[in-house]
Amino acid sequence: MKLYFECTNGISGDMTIGALLSLGADREKLDRALSSLKLDDEFSYFISDKKVNSINAVDFDVTCKKDEHHHHKHLHNKPHTHRNLEDVINIINKADISENAKILARKIFTIVAQAESKVHGLPVEKVHFHEVGAIDSIVDIVAFSVLYDDINPDSVFFTALTEGKGTISCAHGELNVPVPAVVEIAKEYKIPLRIIDNEGEMITPTGIAIVASLYKNNKLPESIIIKNAGYGRGKRPYKNPVLRIFEIE
Repeated sequence: MKLYFECTNGISGDMTIGALLSLGADREKLDRALSSLKLDDEFSYFISDKKVNSINAVDFDVTCKKDEHHHHKHLHNKPHTHRNLEDVINIINKADISENAKILARKIFTIVAQAESKVHGLPVEKVHFHEVGAIDSIVDIVAFSVLYDDINPDSVFFTALTEGKGTISCAHGELNVPVPAVVEIAKEYKIPLRIIDNEGEMITPTGIAIVASLYKNNKLPESIIIKNAGYGRGKRPYKNPVLRIFEIE
Protein backbone atom coordinates (compact mmCIF):
# COMPACT_ATOMS: atom_id res chain seq x y z
CA MET A 1 0.00 0.00 0.00
CA LYS A 2 1.12 3.55 -0.80
CA LEU A 3 -0.20 6.66 0.98
CA TYR A 4 -0.33 10.16 -0.49
CA PHE A 5 -0.78 13.02 2.03
CA GLU A 6 -2.37 16.06 0.40
CA CYS A 7 -1.14 18.81 2.75
CA THR A 8 -2.45 21.81 0.79
CA ASN A 9 -4.78 22.74 3.67
CA GLY A 10 -2.28 22.37 6.50
CA ILE A 11 -1.57 19.47 8.83
CA SER A 12 -1.99 18.75 12.54
CA GLY A 13 -2.13 15.67 14.72
CA ASP A 14 -5.91 15.46 14.87
CA MET A 15 -6.23 15.93 11.10
CA THR A 16 -3.93 12.95 10.43
CA ILE A 17 -5.81 10.75 12.89
CA GLY A 18 -9.17 11.66 11.39
CA ALA A 19 -7.92 11.00 7.86
CA LEU A 20 -6.45 7.59 8.77
CA LEU A 21 -9.69 6.58 10.51
CA SER A 22 -11.65 7.76 7.47
CA LEU A 23 -9.30 5.68 5.30
CA GLY A 24 -10.20 2.57 7.28
CA ALA A 25 -7.65 2.25 10.10
CA ASP A 26 -8.83 0.10 13.02
CA ARG A 27 -10.93 2.11 15.51
CA GLU A 28 -10.98 -0.73 18.06
CA LYS A 29 -7.18 -0.94 18.03
CA LEU A 30 -7.06 2.81 18.67
CA ASP A 31 -9.48 2.52 21.60
CA ARG A 32 -7.42 -0.26 23.19
CA ALA A 33 -4.19 1.68 22.73
CA LEU A 34 -5.49 4.90 24.30
CA SER A 35 -7.02 2.98 27.20
CA SER A 36 -3.64 1.37 27.85
CA LEU A 37 -2.03 4.78 28.45
CA LYS A 38 -3.63 4.69 31.92
CA LEU A 39 -4.32 8.42 31.74
CA ASP A 40 -8.12 8.25 31.78
CA ASP A 41 -8.26 10.80 34.61
CA GLU A 42 -6.56 13.34 32.34
CA PHE A 43 -8.44 13.07 29.05
CA SER A 44 -11.40 11.81 27.11
CA TYR A 45 -11.88 11.75 23.35
CA PHE A 46 -14.72 11.70 20.86
CA ILE A 47 -14.71 10.59 17.23
CA SER A 48 -17.45 11.81 14.91
CA ASP A 49 -18.26 12.68 11.32
CA LYS A 50 -18.49 16.41 10.67
CA LYS A 51 -19.03 18.46 7.54
CA VAL A 52 -16.42 20.86 6.20
CA ASN A 53 -17.79 22.88 3.29
CA SER A 54 -20.47 20.15 2.90
CA ILE A 55 -17.82 17.40 2.65
CA ASN A 56 -17.88 14.67 5.30
CA ALA A 57 -14.68 14.34 7.36
CA VAL A 58 -13.71 12.50 10.55
CA ASP A 59 -13.19 14.68 13.61
CA PHE A 60 -10.92 13.43 16.43
CA ASP A 61 -11.46 15.63 19.48
CA VAL A 62 -9.69 15.35 22.83
CA THR A 63 -10.94 16.97 26.02
CA CYS A 64 -8.42 17.61 28.79
CA LYS A 65 -10.23 16.83 32.04
CA LYS A 66 -7.96 19.03 34.16
CA ASP A 67 -8.91 22.14 32.21
CA GLU A 68 -11.59 24.27 33.81
CA HIS A 69 -13.40 24.49 30.47
CA HIS A 70 -13.35 22.49 27.25
CA HIS A 71 -10.58 23.57 24.91
CA HIS A 72 -9.94 22.31 21.42
CA LYS A 73 -6.62 20.69 20.67
CA HIS A 74 -3.60 22.74 19.62
CA LEU A 75 -4.81 26.08 20.97
CA HIS A 76 -1.59 27.51 22.37
CA ASN A 77 -3.06 29.63 25.16
CA LYS A 78 -4.70 26.84 27.16
CA PRO A 79 -3.36 25.40 30.41
CA HIS A 80 -1.13 22.31 30.12
CA THR A 81 0.33 19.50 32.16
CA HIS A 82 4.03 20.03 31.47
CA ARG A 83 6.12 16.92 30.82
CA ASN A 84 9.64 16.43 29.60
CA LEU A 85 10.79 13.90 26.99
CA GLU A 86 11.64 11.22 29.55
CA ASP A 87 8.14 11.47 31.05
CA VAL A 88 6.57 11.05 27.62
CA ILE A 89 8.84 8.16 26.62
CA ASN A 90 7.90 6.34 29.84
CA ILE A 91 4.21 6.70 28.98
CA ILE A 92 4.82 5.31 25.48
CA ASN A 93 6.95 2.40 26.70
CA LYS A 94 4.24 1.26 29.13
CA ALA A 95 1.45 1.43 26.55
CA ASP A 96 -0.07 -1.75 25.13
CA ILE A 97 0.86 -1.00 21.52
CA SER A 98 3.12 -2.66 18.96
CA GLU A 99 6.86 -2.11 19.05
CA ASN A 100 6.70 -0.41 15.65
CA ALA A 101 4.11 2.04 16.98
CA LYS A 102 6.29 2.74 20.02
CA ILE A 103 9.32 3.39 17.82
CA LEU A 104 7.36 5.82 15.65
CA ALA A 105 5.80 7.65 18.61
CA ARG A 106 9.18 8.04 20.32
CA LYS A 107 10.67 9.34 17.07
CA ILE A 108 7.95 11.98 16.64
CA PHE A 109 8.33 13.23 20.23
CA THR A 110 12.09 13.35 19.91
CA ILE A 111 11.83 15.44 16.75
CA VAL A 112 9.72 18.01 18.59
CA ALA A 113 11.99 17.90 21.65
CA GLN A 114 15.05 18.64 19.54
CA ALA A 115 13.27 21.54 17.82
CA GLU A 116 12.12 23.03 21.14
CA SER A 117 15.65 22.58 22.49
CA LYS A 118 17.08 24.69 19.67
CA VAL A 119 14.34 27.32 19.90
CA HIS A 120 14.73 27.84 23.65
CA GLY A 121 18.48 27.22 23.95
CA LEU A 122 18.06 24.38 26.44
CA PRO A 123 19.36 20.79 26.58
CA VAL A 124 16.75 18.34 25.30
CA GLU A 125 16.30 16.81 28.76
CA LYS A 126 15.49 20.24 30.22
CA VAL A 127 12.73 21.06 27.73
CA HIS A 128 9.25 21.07 29.25
CA PHE A 129 6.93 20.90 26.30
CA HIS A 130 4.11 23.38 25.98
CA GLU A 131 2.47 21.76 22.97
CA VAL A 132 3.76 18.22 22.78
CA GLY A 133 3.81 17.71 26.54
CA ALA A 134 0.13 18.50 26.82
CA ILE A 135 -1.98 15.42 27.31
CA ASP A 136 -3.93 15.98 24.09
CA SER A 137 -0.75 15.95 22.03
CA ILE A 138 0.46 12.77 23.75
CA VAL A 139 -2.85 11.24 22.72
CA ASP A 140 -2.51 12.58 19.18
CA ILE A 141 0.97 11.22 18.58
CA VAL A 142 0.30 7.81 20.11
CA ALA A 143 -2.99 7.58 18.19
CA PHE A 144 -1.34 8.48 14.90
CA SER A 145 1.47 5.96 15.46
CA VAL A 146 -0.99 3.16 16.22
CA LEU A 147 -3.19 3.88 13.21
CA TYR A 148 -0.24 4.32 10.84
CA ASP A 149 1.20 1.01 12.04
CA ASP A 150 -2.20 -0.62 11.55
CA ILE A 151 -2.32 0.50 7.90
CA ASN A 152 1.41 -0.26 7.49
CA PRO A 153 2.06 1.35 4.08
CA ASP A 154 5.02 0.40 1.93
CA SER A 155 5.75 4.02 1.04
CA VAL A 156 4.37 7.50 1.73
CA PHE A 157 4.35 10.75 -0.25
CA PHE A 158 3.76 14.30 0.96
CA THR A 159 2.84 17.40 -1.00
CA ALA A 160 4.46 20.66 0.13
CA LEU A 161 3.04 21.70 3.50
CA THR A 162 0.87 24.80 3.32
CA GLU A 163 1.17 27.45 6.05
CA GLY A 164 -0.68 30.67 6.79
CA LYS A 165 0.67 34.01 7.95
CA GLY A 166 0.39 36.47 10.82
CA THR A 167 0.83 35.69 14.52
CA ILE A 168 -0.62 33.48 17.23
CA SER A 169 -0.81 33.91 21.00
CA CYS A 170 0.88 31.29 23.17
CA ALA A 171 2.63 30.85 26.52
CA HIS A 172 5.62 32.80 25.15
CA GLY A 173 3.54 35.74 23.90
CA GLU A 174 2.92 36.58 20.26
CA LEU A 175 4.72 34.28 17.81
CA ASN A 176 5.03 34.67 14.07
CA VAL A 177 3.55 31.98 11.84
CA PRO A 178 5.09 29.52 11.11
CA VAL A 179 5.97 29.15 14.77
CA PRO A 180 9.65 28.60 15.68
CA ALA A 181 9.36 24.84 16.31
CA VAL A 182 7.78 24.37 12.88
CA VAL A 183 10.57 26.43 11.31
CA GLU A 184 13.26 24.34 13.03
CA ILE A 185 11.74 21.03 11.94
CA ALA A 186 11.22 22.24 8.36
CA LYS A 187 14.84 23.42 8.26
CA GLU A 188 16.34 20.31 9.83
CA TYR A 189 14.43 17.83 7.65
CA LYS A 190 14.31 19.98 4.48
CA ILE A 191 10.53 19.82 4.32
CA PRO A 192 9.09 22.15 1.64
CA LEU A 193 6.67 24.84 2.89
CA ARG A 194 4.24 26.92 0.88
CA ILE A 195 3.01 30.19 2.43
CA ILE A 196 -0.45 31.43 1.49
CA ASP A 197 -2.68 34.32 2.49
CA ASN A 198 -4.70 32.56 5.20
CA GLU A 199 -4.43 34.30 8.57
CA GLY A 200 -3.17 32.04 11.33
CA GLU A 201 -1.39 28.76 11.90
CA MET A 202 -2.11 25.86 9.52
CA ILE A 203 0.87 23.65 10.45
CA THR A 204 1.29 22.62 14.08
CA PRO A 205 4.56 21.31 15.55
CA THR A 206 2.89 17.93 16.02
CA GLY A 207 1.75 17.91 12.40
CA ILE A 208 5.13 18.69 10.89
CA ALA A 209 6.89 16.30 13.31
CA ILE A 210 4.66 13.51 11.99
CA VAL A 211 5.75 14.40 8.46
CA ALA A 212 9.42 14.59 9.47
CA SER A 213 9.27 11.16 11.09
CA LEU A 214 8.27 9.61 7.76
CA TYR A 215 9.78 12.03 5.24
CA LYS A 216 12.21 10.59 2.69
CA ASN A 217 12.05 13.36 0.08
CA ASN A 218 10.30 10.94 -2.27
CA LYS A 219 9.53 12.51 -5.63
CA LEU A 220 5.80 12.96 -6.02
CA PRO A 221 4.36 10.67 -8.70
CA GLU A 222 3.42 12.43 -11.94
CA SER A 223 0.02 10.76 -11.85
CA ILE A 224 -1.82 8.58 -9.37
CA ILE A 225 -4.62 6.04 -9.34
CA ILE A 226 -6.69 6.58 -6.20
CA LYS A 227 -7.96 3.41 -4.53
CA ASN A 228 -9.35 5.05 -1.39
CA ALA A 229 -9.52 8.47 0.27
CA GLY A 230 -9.64 9.58 3.90
CA TYR A 231 -10.69 13.03 5.17
CA GLY A 232 -9.55 14.43 8.53
CA ARG A 233 -11.09 17.59 9.98
CA GLY A 234 -9.00 20.27 11.68
CA LYS A 235 -10.12 22.74 14.35
CA ARG A 236 -8.58 25.96 13.05
CA PRO A 237 -10.99 28.59 11.73
CA TYR A 238 -9.66 28.95 8.19
CA LYS A 239 -11.46 28.24 4.94
CA ASN A 240 -10.92 24.53 4.43
CA PRO A 241 -9.27 22.75 7.39
CA VAL A 242 -9.21 19.25 5.90
CA LEU A 243 -6.34 16.83 5.37
CA ARG A 244 -6.85 14.24 2.67
CA ILE A 245 -4.87 11.01 2.62
CA PHE A 246 -5.15 8.86 -0.50
CA GLU A 247 -4.37 5.19 -0.86
CA ILE A 248 -2.80 5.05 -4.30
CA GLU A 249 -1.39 2.70 -6.89
